[in-house]
Amino acid sequence: MTVSNDGNLMVLDGNNGTVWSSSINSSSVPTNSTAVLMDTGNLVLLASAEADSASAGGDVSNSNWQSFDHPTDTYLPGMRVRVNSTDGENRAFRSWKSSDDPSPGNFSMGVDPRLPPQIVIWGQSGREWRSGHWNGQIFTGVPNMTRSYLFGFRLWSIQADGSRYFTYTPLNSSNLLMFRILWNGTEEQLLWDGTSNAWTMLQEQPAKECDLYNKCGDFAICNEMDSPKCSCMEGFSPKSPDQWNRGNWSAGCARKTQLQCQDNSSRMDGFLKLDGVKLPDFADSVSAIIGDECEAKCLENCSCNAFAFDVGIGCMLWTENLIDVQQFDKGGLTLQIRLANSELRTKSKISKLFIIITVLVGAFVLGVLVWLLWRFKDNLKGFSIFYRKNKKLPLLDNFVKNEELSAELSGPDGLARDAKQVGGADITVFNFSSIEAATNFFSEENKLGLGGFGPVYKGKLFGGQEIAVKRLSRKSSQGPDEFKNEVMLIAKLQHRNLVRLLGFCVQEEDKMLVYEYMPNKSLDSFIFNPAKRAKLDWKKRFEIIEGIARGLLYLHRDSRLRIIHRDLKASNILLDEEMNPKISDFGMARIFGTNENEASTNRVVGTYGYMSPEYAMEGLFSVKSDVYSFGVLLLEIVSGKKNLGFRTLEHPNLIVNAWHHLKEGKGMELIDPCIRDTCSTDKVLRCIQVGLLCVQDSAVDRPAMPSVMLLLESKTADLPFPKLPRSTSITGSMDTCSLSESQEIESLNGVTVSSVDGR
Repeated sequence: MTVSNDGNLMVLDGNNGTVWSSSINSSSVPTNSTAVLMDTGNLVLLASAEADSASAGGDVSNSNWQSFDHPTDTYLPGMRVRVNSTDGENRAFRSWKSSDDPSPGNFSMGVDPRLPPQIVIWGQSGREWRSGHWNGQIFTGVPNMTRSYLFGFRLWSIQADGSRYFTYTPLNSSNLLMFRILWNGTEEQLLWDGTSNAWTMLQEQPAKECDLYNKCGDFAICNEMDSPKCSCMEGFSPKSPDQWNRGNWSAGCARKTQLQCQDNSSRMDGFLKLDGVKLPDFADSVSAIIGDECEAKCLENCSCNAFAFDVGIGCMLWTENLIDVQQFDKGGLTLQIRLANSELRTKSKISKLFIIITVLVGAFVLGVLVWLLWRFKDNLKGFSIFYRKNKKLPLLDNFVKNEELSAELSGPDGLARDAKQVGGADITVFNFSSIEAATNFFSEENKLGLGGFGPVYKGKLFGGQEIAVKRLSRKSSQGPDEFKNEVMLIAKLQHRNLVRLLGFCVQEEDKMLVYEYMPNKSLDSFIFNPAKRAKLDWKKRFEIIEGIARGLLYLHRDSRLRIIHRDLKASNILLDEEMNPKISDFGMARIFGTNENEASTNRVVGTYGYMSPEYAMEGLFSVKSDVYSFGVLLLEIVSGKKNLGFRTLEHPNLIVNAWHHLKEGKGMELIDPCIRDTCSTDKVLRCIQVGLLCVQDSAVDRPAMPSVMLLLESKTADLPFPKLPRSTSITGSMDTCSLSESQEIESLNGVTVSSVDGR
């Protein structure tokens, strides 16, 4: 291999004959070129002057040629996969012919430019596998993609030529990863193990029989958990029953009853919901803001067989046959299948009968269990006492946990019933004596602080595990409802940026939540503390901002429940040993339905300075209320100043102050002096602008969290300039507040809870 006199990279044989050349126009290439192998694996051809000054991981934007633009069978972090709907199918990566023959093989892998984009593996006969549609964070047909090694794809904004680029960046930059399309048509992801000096496989696709493209044919569903794996969708039957029963499902299924619109009937067609599936291939993207509008657009088109609406993707219609549908045991999206009215009525009758039978059987079984518990109650209690007296029990007595659950959670608040509902989660019921011993009988030395819920204590369990115990104060404005709410919510949530609930305890009037202990306490103890704020440099602050955004995105879209936090603030962001942020305090949170976009309340709870105008003034809240709180928090992290109580002669609060600084080109003056000299100017100014977009007065103007994530991490996306905030009363002095005159306010160590009577 050599660099020729005309500046091209070349491979020569033994007779100096050219085997391969970079084939760059010599008029545009300097003759003194140098080839540099970067740490990323990218082989780059640079002008010698630039190569001398470039580091192994430096900028390659001025390169004359780079190997990342000419991939073979391997995709490395840093590569850009081009997507352009005008170019047809993108076959960027080509497999080897065999395991030991690197000539072009029979399979290719790339991004399907048809919107919404997805990764596709093609074979000689067509598609072999697809990833499902991209929703802005993951490919929806890969349920395990939320694992840390897979979560890192990004779709960059449209370029000047109308194209976009997919990139992949590992969450942990120290991990060496690669994706590869094998000669047999399998895609695999590999991680380098420095201990064994070998590549280890993290995942491969297709991994199961149902992953194969359109395994069951048209209008059918493939489910790995079923036997046989293929079944027709509701309202459909096999096209060829004889072949179907023999296990040949290629012919697929057909409608039992023609759609009403196709039959010129006056009756409207309806939709049957299919949850947790990989959506069919060949969707048409149409403009719709909510699911109901998407449904209406499907009904308007007599050829529409199904629709789906996802916040990250939008409205999708299927006017062709529904192909390559897979049922997942977890994850997936919801597909609404269009059926004739008569098919839906039959389904409804069967469902009602099933519900009646289920309720009757359940009631009978429950009655028998209650009778058995009552009949042998004394025996269980006697055995528990004997066991305690004769054994040295650990502080967490799991053996008698169910007995304590029924005895200690009894009370007027009905907590026993709600506590049992979290039995499926990894939640422990602690007895009161174990919490007393762990916290040294709730001593002042163990007290970590006081919040709206009540005091928080540090404790240590029998096995040495450190915990944080939140004890409900009897004078607290947050009562049993908030306690139950927090238990029920957090028990069902699992994310690296959410605090983990270990268990709870109820003893008569005492109610406690037991969390993992966060040694660095809360974010406000750093960014608002002159003695500690310097410990958070810009790199760490930006990681905290990203972590909070990921946690909110999970709550709003990716968790099993759609949750509005309603009290996001610096004191509710806890920091672990490595300063990773974890959102806490879900006592005020609310669950939203799939199609629910906004709700109202007569009881406004939260913290002034973080509450959105529509929530503070009118009691209206939505995911955009949390976006507003996130925007305030982002500005506080960047500036090191509290929004609540900030005031200058010209500006009533931090938000307005930040807007004017950005408008006048003085954004750097807003930045915390501790990080001003070390931060990335472009990135920090971008953060300020994103924060101001999040705190715009109108909820409609604020971006949703998927867009916020994209704006924070994109280097190229154009940002609109935020509108001037005018609703300043919620952070100004109380005499300017326009809330109801019957308002009652209670403040506890910076936590302000207000109750507003409905007008």
